[in-house]
Amino acid sequence: MFEYAPAPESRSVVEIASSYGLFIDGSFEPAKDGNVFKTVNPASEEVLAEVASAGAEDVDRAVAAARRAFVSWSSLPGAERAKYLFRIARIIQERSRELAVLESLDNGKPIKESRDVDLPLVAAHFFYYAGWADKLAYAGFGPDPRPLGVAGQVIPWNFPLLMLAWKIAPALATGNTVVLKPAETTPLSALFFADVCRQAELPAGVVNIVTGAGDTGAYLVQHPNVNKVAFTGSTDVGREIARSVAGTGKRLTLELGGKAANIVFDDAPIDQAVEGIVNGIFFNQGHVCCAGSRLLVQESIAEELLTSLKRRMSTLRVGDPLDKNTDVGAINSAAQLARITELSEIGATEGAERWSPACELPDRGFWFAPTIFTGVTQAHRIAREEIFGPVLSVLTFRTPAEAVEKANNTPYGLSAGIWSEKGSRILAVADKLRAGVVWANTFNKFDPASPFGGYKESGYGREGGRHGLEAYLA
Repeated sequence: MFEYAPAPESRSVVEIASSYGLFIDGSFEPAKDGNVFKTVNPASEEVLAEVASAGAEDVDRAVAAARRAFVSWSSLPGAERAKYLFRIARIIQERSRELAVLESLDNGKPIKESRDVDLPLVAAHFFYYAGWADKLAYAGFGPDPRPLGVAGQVIPWNFPLLMLAWKIAPALATGNTVVLKPAETTPLSALFFADVCRQAELPAGVVNIVTGAGDTGAYLVQHPNVNKVAFTGSTDVGREIARSVAGTGKRLTLELGGKAANIVFDDAPIDQAVEGIVNGIFFNQGHVCCAGSRLLVQESIAEELLTSLKRRMSTLRVGDPLDKNTDVGAINSAAQLARITELSEIGATEGAERWSPACELPDRGFWFAPTIFTGVTQAHRIAREEIFGPVLSVLTFRTPAEAVEKANNTPYGLSAGIWSEKGSRILAVADKLRAGVVWANTFNKFDPASPFGGYKESGYGREGGRHGLEAYLA
């Protein structure tokens, strides 16, 4: 295999301020109590910026600004709201290089993923929902659908800007206003988006961004003047949110964890399936709620497939997220690295066989080599718990019925993949899988027109597509 020379993207294309305030009512302001936290580059542990930490009073101000803006924003004709969304989408396209670099610096994901996957999808979501803004009466939710009011939205750190787009675009298209809290480890792209809103001349108060940790999110979710709560994150936090809003009359959508099965039948094209397996679990360092973290492979081809998979994993390049050749970047935080490490050690202790390709990890930052476990049973913790890292558990099956049983043997129900040359088999198995999204002969493919969401402990409600409008309409 030939070696790749480094091809670094320049950091100088984006300017990072030394400190950031809260974006409330169209301007940046410090937190009332003056509290701040630091956001770091997970690839180097370098401090990127100081960011204001919002308290209860700050959240009050943001919700009040959103409530004031709702009066005029919701009364605008849909075509007028669409103009702002189209403008935001075009600005994101124009500034996509800045945003991609910023996202990779703050999150640790490879620049080629930020540049070629995240940013095009972010712009596409705003374009898509801009198109719906003046057609809500034809969306199937009644002849005169009305916005709910103020949406409190809490997003995770794995796809900071993309999750922002999934939340904000449908909320604005339907006439709601927003208070958004990004994850404390990845606030910078959301704060950059605040500047995009100002550049698009979005009316003050329509989008407000409050940064902080879990307490800030709790203030927002529990605020009495928030009408709609949208959360993407862990199942444990999702449970807490569901309990806190129960009986309040607030609308709630939850997109939580997953433990997706990627099922490979004996008639699948092996090389194509291997690419899908790699994309399903090592894309974004495995920091994907719908990651194909359980590989179910038919027993008769297991040895051949694993040989091919190990050969492919040996070509993955781990390292600098800003290098355009990098396939696997840095783990987002020390805390997440500790969890991945702990569960991997438990997998080996419980008897599964661990394998990673030879790769030299950087001395600084948070890194974990792509890893697979074979000899895994359904009793192993690594086959039951969401690891949220580049770790794949391999199980085998003999019959389609056994594959379905093992795939559904999980408290989660977010996604699944099926690999087979037989369309009839794909349809028959997909119909039996209890998963919100089932991919056929591919994995981790998204489109703004397609709904996404899960069952069981993976949450409820749908984001994306026409279905994504419903959660924001009365």
